Amino acid sequence: MYNDYDPAVQHRIYGFVGMLLAFYIPKFLFIPFHFSEDIIRYSSMLIIRIFGRRKITGNTGSLKISRMTFLSQTGLILAAIPFGSIIYGMAAGRFNFRIEKISLNFKNLPDDFSGLSIVHISDLHIGSLYGHQEKISLAVEMINSLSPDIICFTGDLVNDFANELNGWFEVLDKMKARIGKYSVLGNHDYGDYHYWESDDAKKKNLEKIKDAHHRLGFRLLQNESITLTGENSSIAIIGVENWGKPPFAQYGDLNAAYGNVENMPFNILLSHDPSHWDAEVLNKKNIPLTLSGHTHGMQFGVKIGKMKWSPVQLKYPRWAGLYTEGEQQLYVNCGLGYIGYPGRVGMPPEITFLELKKKASPIMKQPLSQSI
Repeated sequence: MYNDYDPAVQHRIYGFVGMLLAFYIPKFLFIPFHFSEDIIRYSSMLIIRIFGRRKITGNTGSLKISRMTFLSQTGLILAAIPFGSIIYGMAAGRFNFRIEKISLNFKNLPDDFSGLSIVHISDLHIGSLYGHQEKISLAVEMINSLSPDIICFTGDLVNDFANELNGWFEVLDKMKARIGKYSVLGNHDYGDYHYWESDDAKKKNLEKIKDAHHRLGFRLLQNESITLTGENSSIAIIGVENWGKPPFAQYGDLNAAYGNVENMPFNILLSHDPSHWDAEVLNKKNIPLTLSGHTHGMQFGVKIGKMKWSPVQLKYPRWAGLYTEGEQQLYVNCGLGYIGYPGRVGMPPEITFLELKKKASPIMKQPLSQSI
């Protein structure tokens, strides 16, 4: 029931999940080594029984590490790596906020908008962050230090419930942008993963979440677009509701959102799930830039320079960072929050700073206004 939701209980459950992962994943790594040791031991016993040899000694007679001991110690060392990583991810990794700065060049970006700066954030999952207002205040300060023209949030404000936001408004509404803040809904915002006492209760919860975007100063785009007007030209920000591959729901209607701005010189799409880009955007719509989230980078992986890896790429070919196909680009943000496992290993919480530039054009100097 919605009225029974307690963020403190969920916080403790996630902590319990984290400890289970910390203790059982290393065990799964250790088991093959321990099993191999047993095979060697029983094979040796069988050989001794068959050939009558009671022991095997080295040439020098000095004590040496047997193969069995070596296997056990190797298994323990390897198992210690994920154990330490999981604990670190819970203790520090989940709040090790990183700013990714990227410059994007577009041939068709109007001169008025060359130099436009965007902070892109996603997947806050505020219910998971219970009791950590000070940590998120730090992330807000980092966002404001970038002095962005625009802030774009690409969904999953909550895990399921609107009242997860209780006590958070005074922290989150401090995010500042010169032109405006724009957002869309993510798959978790609809409450689809909770059993509701009635359809009306679920609907009221969703309406409260939508209202929360307004209270936080965001213009929530629900299958619609908004126009930014410069001195000589305009661009559009398009926002769709969640659209994902099954079993994820497809509430998004890109055609409805895109219809009024298809002839714009430049469009920016906010769509929570990066799968949407390949399905309905790439080579199908005049949308040079799409911003997404959703994957979290699975909260586990490796990013070293241009090399990146995470198990999530088995399901999402476009799962983190920038993807370019022809004149169209997709950026997938790994998210600020977390869900399930209360930590991050190798996939730090991300604040993306994007600067849009027109090739060989001056930086935008004229102030902008917005119209709906």
